[in-house]
Amino acid sequence: MNANSNANSGESLPANGRVGERSRRTLETRIEARLDLDRRGRSRVDTGLPFLDHMIGAAVFHGGMTLDLRAQGDLDIDDHHTVEDCGLVFGSVIREALGDRRGVRRFGYAYAPLDEALARAVVDLSGRPFASVDLGLRREMLGTVATENLSHFFASLATSGGLTLHLDVIRGDNDHHRAEAAFKAFGLALADAVAERSAAGVPSTKGVLESAGLPQ
Repeated sequence: MNANSNANSGESLPANGRVGERSRRTLETRIEARLDLDRRGRSRVDTGLPFLDHMIGAAVFHGGMTLDLRAQGDLDIDDHHTVEDCGLVFGSVIREALGDRRGVRRFGYAYAPLDEALARAVVDLSGRPFASVDLGLRREMLGTVATENLSHFFASLATSGGLTLHLDVIRGDNDHHRAEAAFKAFGLALADAVAERSAAGVPSTKGVLESAGLPQ
């Protein structure tokens, strides 16, 4: 497995805390993932798609999280199922790690530049899945990933994670820069949203953030 080293520390994840684990096995993909929301360690991302590994690694590094995600997919067909299912599993481990979402800020936003590119991400841990994603990519492929599937990754993540996501690349000439800025902005906004606040309880006037019945 290829390793994306996201910190100098190679320490193992703690046995407790805000940790989510999920496996997904279909006729198209097999994926295992473990996420620690509160510890920046040595993340390992191996999807069989090096560009996707690079993007997910950037998101979790700048989100201050540790992710171990390993995927085997039907890449002999194309990258669609692997990208989609990695998004679904990533969202699922976020949802599991958050539990009832008690004591979190809930809302998060961030801007991330990469040279000439600038991306904006806004996250609401609402329990209501919604994604509006506009990356403005012009190339058909980045590495071995179809650029249309990068937007689909975020939509899948929002669906399984039970979160609202607005993600836009405001400007940028280089598609690699545009995509990477978007993943970094998402990681930063997610870190803001999951951060613990001083007030206890669920941050909702309803007293609950619905997340039941979402796809695994």
